[in-house]
Amino acid sequence: GVYISARNAEPLADEAGLRSRVEFLTDSLCTGRASGTPGSIHAQASIARQFDASGLLPAGDSWFHGFRTLSGATAHNVVGILPGLGEKYVVVAAHFDHIGTLSGTLYPGADSNASGVAALLTLARMFQRMKELGKTYSHSIIFVALDGKEQSLGGSHHLWNEIAGGRIIDPKRHSPIRPADIDRMVNIDQVGGTEAPLRKSRPDYLMMLCEPENGRKDALLIANQSPEVNLDLGFDYYGSKDFTRVFYRSISDQKPFLDHGIPSVMFTSGITLRNNKAEDNAASLDYAILRRRVLAMFYYLVRVI
Repeated sequence: GVYISARNAEPLADEAGLRSRVEFLTDSLCTGRASGTPGSIHAQASIARQFDASGLLPAGDSWFHGFRTLSGATAHNVVGILPGLGEKYVVVAAHFDHIGTLSGTLYPGADSNASGVAALLTLARMFQRMKELGKTYSHSIIFVALDGKEQSLGGSHHLWNEIAGGRIIDPKRHSPIRPADIDRMVNIDQVGGTEAPLRKSRPDYLMMLCEPENGRKDALLIANQSPEVNLDLGFDYYGSKDFTRVFYRSISDQKPFLDHGIPSVMFTSGITLRNNKAEDNAASLDYAILRRRVLAMFYYLVRVI
């Protein structure tokens, strides 16, 4: 086979594209993306259009996988699949919901988590470019924009329940994807901020939370050697075992997968003082550093699929 360098996908990770995706999701049209709102439906529709344009295939009859949140709202995950050659799958997910508009104040949720969705959509385009060039991967990738994170991880629990119930269908094989087929889960949650660096001198940082034995730290360390990436990496949450455990095991969307023994990874740039405030807006993110983080995640994924 022809060697096709993953560097061919780098131009698709561009600052302008990342910014435009974040700006759309944080626009007043999306009203802060609270589950079940018209603004959330605008966000879902845009994500599905971009999945379609990236050559992903819906997992079943529709891009949209509906469920009820704890508050009774109708929420929807958006699920698209990039088929690979083998029988294993990697789930790459980012939640798109946020807290919405409260008492007339829009909470745009740029870092939390329009940044992760912008990364997700960019990664889908990058893998599609590789496929267009003739690159094949052994694993299929299930790209998921999750709803209901703010409602006790409703979207990721629903995604797991659908997989466990055989309700996510491989579009090429027309057969259900089962838990045993899931090789790993990669969750992207808040990757656009630079306000809480690991070291003051390095705003260009990224944390990867994972199990030491199966997180494939080696893949990220190799990815980071690219001059285009070269981030200050951390493998715990600011050195705190307790906070690492909370973010990795309890309050983030990889939890249902971890609970069922699926190797899982979380990429994040951490909670900042802007979290859940009106000033978490598109202008507050660093798109040059977000681009480098997307490249790090892309090269990590290339190595694990």
